[in-house]
Amino acid sequence: MAYNTLFSVLTDEDLTDDVIAHATALAETQDAHLDVLCLGVDRSQTGYYYAGASAVVLQETITRAHEEAESVQKQVRKRLDGTAIRWATESGVSQLADLGRHVAARARFSDLVVLPIPYGEGRGAELEPVAEATLFDGRTPALFVPAGCAPTPRPNRIMIGWNESLEALAAVRAAMPMLQEADVVHVVIIDPPTHGPNRSDPGGLLSQFLARHGVKVEIDVLSKTLPRVCDVLKRHAGDMDADMMVMGAYGHSRFREAIFGGATRDMLEGAEIPVFMAH
Repeated sequence: MAYNTLFSVLTDEDLTDDVIAHATALAETQDAHLDVLCLGVDRSQTGYYYAGASAVVLQETITRAHEEAESVQKQVRKRLDGTAIRWATESGVSQLADLGRHVAARARFSDLVVLPIPYGEGRGAELEPVAEATLFDGRTPALFVPAGCAPTPRPNRIMIGWNESLEALAAVRAAMPMLQEADVVHVVIIDPPTHGPNRSDPGGLLSQFLARHGVKVEIDVLSKTLPRVCDVLKRHAGDMDADMMVMGAYGHSRFREAIFGGATRDMLEGAEIPVFMAH
């Protein structure tokens, strides 16, 4: 398996440089084609204006969205011109409520989607539905890029957040090309279950599976010494100087994570290294 087709969705000029830098470096390493969708987002909510104003406001927001899409596409093309990779860009406009359909329709025909971190300060409301559409509707793994993080197309030290879930296993399978090229892959388990078939050998079956694919594996069993699992993972990533983290996305429902929080949201909000996720 290889990443022959990379895809990215950009809606904000301020987030373009970091994402394109990572996507370009990965495309060069994998000899892949990069497709970039530059979207202007209409965030208006038709029906919430006084009588007669909806058409005027709608036209204004659509015009603004077109201008934003063209501006993002211009910046993307400027960054990609002169590179040695194969690439293509497309621009368009979508209402916020219909954003996921457009993203998923394109994401499902790619091997990996490179996206900006969707949560945190300065992140638009459209980034979350883009991420969710990629993972849920597109069924495509995503590499989330933090701001200011240098590209690491061939990460040498990779950390897997392992909790025996189907989501985590899907992420491991999808990340296999990178895992095979890494110098070392740490399978990190926090407070393994005291009951069950894997209690005496936490992570053993996963490490065996990875080793048979030529991955150099180490198992790190940690205690939950901080309030949140994501805090333990982030601290350990810093301790081992990890280049990338691999983990499952949205083990709970999106509604529950939106209301009560969860490891996916918590991890992405403060990530300092690229996070590879799949659902």
